[in-house]
Amino acid sequence: MNVLAATTAPAVVVPTPRPAAIHVSTVARVLWTFRTEIAWVFVFSMFLNLLMLTPTVYMLQVFDRVMSSGNLSTLLAVSVIAMVLLVLMSFSEWLRSRLLVRAGGRFDQAMNQRVFASMFREQLSARRRDSMRPITDLNFLRQFLTGTGALAVFDTPWTLVYIGVLFLMHPWLGWAAALFCVIQLLLAVGVHRVSSRRLKATQDLSIEASQVLQAKLRNAETVEAMGMRSDLRRQWLGAHDRQMVSHDGAQEIQRRVQALMKWVQYTQQGLILALGALLAIDGTISAGAMIASNALMGNALRPIGVIVQAWSQFVEARQATLRLDGLLNKHPDEAAEPPAQSVKGQISLRDLVATAPQRKLPILQGLNADFVAGEVVAIVGPSGAGKSTLARCLLGIWPDTSGAVLLDGHDVRDWPREQLGPHIGYLPQDIELFEGTIAENIARFSNASPSTIIEAATRVGIHDMVLRLPDGYDTTIGEAGSLLSGGQRQRLGLARAILGSPSIVVLDEPNANLDDAGEGALVRVLLDMKRKGTTVFMVVHQPQVLVTADRVLMMENGRISKLAKVVLAPPAPAVTSQIESP
Repeated sequence: MNVLAATTAPAVVVPTPRPAAIHVSTVARVLWTFRTEIAWVFVFSMFLNLLMLTPTVYMLQVFDRVMSSGNLSTLLAVSVIAMVLLVLMSFSEWLRSRLLVRAGGRFDQAMNQRVFASMFREQLSARRRDSMRPITDLNFLRQFLTGTGALAVFDTPWTLVYIGVLFLMHPWLGWAAALFCVIQLLLAVGVHRVSSRRLKATQDLSIEASQVLQAKLRNAETVEAMGMRSDLRRQWLGAHDRQMVSHDGAQEIQRRVQALMKWVQYTQQGLILALGALLAIDGTISAGAMIASNALMGNALRPIGVIVQAWSQFVEARQATLRLDGLLNKHPDEAAEPPAQSVKGQISLRDLVATAPQRKLPILQGLNADFVAGEVVAIVGPSGAGKSTLARCLLGIWPDTSGAVLLDGHDVRDWPREQLGPHIGYLPQDIELFEGTIAENIARFSNASPSTIIEAATRVGIHDMVLRLPDGYDTTIGEAGSLLSGGQRQRLGLARAILGSPSIVVLDEPNANLDDAGEGALVRVLLDMKRKGTTVFMVVHQPQVLVTADRVLMMENGRISKLAKVVLAPPAPAVTSQIESP
């Protein structure tokens, strides 16, 4: 089996239009690229709705011509014609549905790349609890575009055609149909006002209950070991019960709305039939027209009835569109090219301030410093001094900052991540591995060559350990590396950080879970990077790795209290003892 298998799905790139004076929704711009498909859907909707007059015309012919003349040849002819037209109607229905499904798939391809990237940037900036909402919104919009609600939008204009035909049959029938349509629309507005808040509250409570449960499951070992299951279950039940109460209330409203809709629908059908019967008795219209008027009324009210029933979907689609537009406008596409062709690794801090929500004082307070390329810097200081925050700021991934971190003279936030990523190595304090194989994690799930992966593993001293595993580099490590020990995860994360000899490496407590052998391998890796001219920042508490540093940056209360060169003390003279013979 190959050491690394990687596949890359082709991305559909939507060209970003020039800025205009009038804001145009991002989702609307993407949909506009499918205007040809939408136009064809309108065309097939026109044929479909015209062909839906077939049953009405057929009934008029049967009741007004065949029944009066008793001519079987006429009955056969009109029946054959009706069957052919109904087949064409079904074909038009299938074609427009097929077009919408294909347009929905292309819409997803055009949007998912930008939504995926914006989700990560939003998670960095806001630490949102509902971090999966953008993907949920995108999936909902794709399904909505291919559902009955969207089809009803294409059919609704033809309601006027059916009402016009009813007016031609008799003005009373036309006015009755218009009145019933207005009642349906008013009913839709009323349903929205009654149910929208309850439905939104139910969705929010459902997300909250799900997140509470997921947090418990992520720490299942701790919960089970310390017997916390019952207490945490009570905490989860509180959120679950609130969600169920809101859900039951929303379901009750929906059942009432459905009952009301059925009553209105059947009442309208009965009233239009009664009106037609009254006009037929009066001799104003024929018996066939009486039956046909009922069918026409059904065709006129059908799309409006679908819109009423799917009104909550329209509201949710609008909200999903607004949320996606807000997300994509907040995180526009990155620049196509990096500020420079290569990364040397020179770092400068200019009045760097880092803050966090619900915190009175900044975490970092006006840091200024310069670090030359190829320098190894040890960041030390007491807990809470801002060391890990500084490490994230050096990478440009801390959201709330002012001032600047300059990489080779350019703000690190101006570098496109896809271009900068291969030049950066990062080992966070909490090792973040991903479900997959050892090779995939070391390779950052890229198409790195097997030799490059093996080189990184060898440098951190885990190559032999990996080969002893059942599937070697193709061994699956489980979610977050759960099948590995803490030291193995630490060294695997280090191998990922140094893959391909990046120009800058940031290590946050790299020896936290290492044994003596692991610390020895870490020191060798640091000395190797130092020889290769890699700029290294490492947050450390233990002094063992300080021997590899060029300078020590001491943090205290969010400020740089000291930045000095490392001066190694000369080795102590060997102590010898001589035992004299008696």
